[in-house]
Amino acid sequence: MNAHTGFPLPDLTTSLPRAPFRFSPKTFEEAAAVLDGEPTGLFQQLLGDQESETTLLVARRVLEAFLGRDDADPALLACTDAEAVAGYVLRARAALLPSLTALRETGEETRDLVLRQRAPLSLLAGCWLDTVSQAATQPSVIVNRLHGQYFRLRGEGTPQRGLLARRRRTLDELGVHLPRIETVDFLHRAGARPLTALHASFPLALSRLPASFLPEVVGVHYAMTALGVDDLLLGTEACLPEDAVRAVLAEYLALTEQSATGAADRRRMLTAVGLVLRLEREHTDMLTELAAWHDSLSLDARVAQIVARHAPFAGKQHRSVRMGGRRLSEWLDDDQLDLAAFVEAFRQARQMQPNRSGTCRFLQSIKFGGPMFGIFDEREAATFAAWADSIAAGEPADLDFRPNTAGDEPAAEWAGALRRAEPADAVPADTPTDLNDRELFHRIVNVEQFPHILPVARDRAEAGLADAELLFTHGAGGRLTNAEYFDYTPEALMARVERIYWDKLVNPYRPLTEIPDRDEVIFGQSTYALGSLIDGSWAHRIGNLGRDHRQSDHMLFAIYADEMGRGDLAKNHITLIHQVLASMDIHLPHIRQEEFLDQDDLPDGLYGFSIHQVCLSLFPDTLYNEILGYNLGIEMFGLGEMRLHEIQKLRRHNFDVAYEEAHLSIDNFSAGHARQSADIIVSYLDDVRRASGEEAVQREWRRIWRGYASFAYFVEHQLVKQVRDQQVAAVPPAHDARTDDADLVI
Repeated sequence: MNAHTGFPLPDLTTSLPRAPFRFSPKTFEEAAAVLDGEPTGLFQQLLGDQESETTLLVARRVLEAFLGRDDADPALLACTDAEAVAGYVLRARAALLPSLTALRETGEETRDLVLRQRAPLSLLAGCWLDTVSQAATQPSVIVNRLHGQYFRLRGEGTPQRGLLARRRRTLDELGVHLPRIETVDFLHRAGARPLTALHASFPLALSRLPASFLPEVVGVHYAMTALGVDDLLLGTEACLPEDAVRAVLAEYLALTEQSATGAADRRRMLTAVGLVLRLEREHTDMLTELAAWHDSLSLDARVAQIVARHAPFAGKQHRSVRMGGRRLSEWLDDDQLDLAAFVEAFRQARQMQPNRSGTCRFLQSIKFGGPMFGIFDEREAATFAAWADSIAAGEPADLDFRPNTAGDEPAAEWAGALRRAEPADAVPADTPTDLNDRELFHRIVNVEQFPHILPVARDRAEAGLADAELLFTHGAGGRLTNAEYFDYTPEALMARVERIYWDKLVNPYRPLTEIPDRDEVIFGQSTYALGSLIDGSWAHRIGNLGRDHRQSDHMLFAIYADEMGRGDLAKNHITLIHQVLASMDIHLPHIRQEEFLDQDDLPDGLYGFSIHQVCLSLFPDTLYNEILGYNLGIEMFGLGEMRLHEIQKLRRHNFDVAYEEAHLSIDNFSAGHARQSADIIVSYLDDVRRASGEEAVQREWRRIWRGYASFAYFVEHQLVKQVRDQQVAAVPPAHDARTDDADLVI
């Protein structure tokens, strides 16, 4: 056994050790370009690209800009318990309440503008918890508490009950209709000011590096939930009650009392609380400024706003229309359009003059049957009608337009901080090319500290998937799987998985008549243990904001939540496998720790299986199909003969059987994970069929089955060796002209 100190349960971790973040040199230029660009581009980078080094470096710099300030209120930093922190935050909430109430009760048009502006923050909906649960952090007590609340925010397996869906429904009911947050024109449709996009970048950045910033995640989660700005603004009930989130905060503070880094972790957590309070005050002030600006707009100014929105799309359709001595197309093609001059000319144009019918030519043109029908929405048409009435009544023009500068001053401050942010722990490092499996496993588990490993991880995943296609032809010979390829139909898939279940997993089962000795059982368990220590990791990124729009995403996220015990430590599969190992007197370091590189309880030859699984998990978008197939393989593996034999062997020697029993139950083929995994594939391919047709279904299916085969490839190592040996034997002898001898070329 190792001489090292094992990893004890429960896991009382309050932060991971601070370490450098290693990025390939080219990434620094790419990240700088994002941060030097518009806030919209920053938001889209963090939300839309969840697989690249660039996003991780952008996230690290954003966190440096927002958290690197040393201006937290000493009174907040002096808080020593959850009650004191809660009192401080709830006083801040009370101070915001009058402003938020006034914004909620303002006129419909102004409220619409305010809610649209807030939407990029409102619809982030707890994203800072997206990947707090991962191989590097489980089974931490605090991570499990956070993940349990995240599961509730996600609707506990029913997304329609989740926070994001509830907020979207409320916005729709209030007449604020926006596309999904990940769509390319979302910020434009929301009318997002620079400050809004910059503020939204902070929780998005935190969601990309939660293991490295665990104290900050705890602080942000409590402060955002307890302040409840969006609930106050929307008039909705909190999805998580404040006292439930305060209980997590109290537990975290208690854990820091037992931690060597506790004092520093508490300060980091409280600094994050203070930052949230500052940002929410700042954004509320901006919304108030925006509402006041909008309420002060004259009818002329409101018309100018409508013209500005539509002018870029006017094209050349108005060549024959003249206004103020110029063609209308010339006015609208001008990049430096003088809105005041345009509105003044428009007021005097014949198109706005009353006619005998009591209206004007312009209003007639935008009604049904007119040449401009459908260009302006109902609210814009009403504004034009009121404006025409004011012109007809002889009301004087008000062309002193005040520009919308809401939030521009703090936005400039944050933009400057982002450009200056150069975290000392973000260091250039060449992509490694000569790592052994232990070293590679350490880096992909700790990918937040080793982003430069991503190209290696991608290559490793692709190589594993390519190798697995061997079983498309030979997979029927598998003992526990059948990866032989077949054309997809829902019926064909269900028939295949049922045959695997009965023929490979259930019917061959016979109770063991001889039980191996204690050492042999321990060795057998050690060959499975490394894969068990990363249980569920293949799906840990599936639920992330911005990529959870399919029913199959929600279904797979629910499986991951089950693997992690839905926040219940006693049901967490990583906890269970540590218990099993401890019953065998195997006490390992945590897989994230450098000490794990030197463990000698688990055999080297089986790292490839776990490496493949983690590598797949790092690419939830581009390897999504393969993850679905892999998920089917691993969930079916929990059933039948192998699992029953392991339970029998463990019981004979009085070892813990909780991990084996949990899988035999939760993976059941009637309604458990095995059946759900097949249903997930059917759901996904049904979406593909309706969107793109049958040919696309077969293309997508081939990739899914490649994922299943990649699981089988590691399980059926005897079959793979047999096929490889046969392939080598089939290679014809090579002729050596020098010796005229024939040697086998391998």
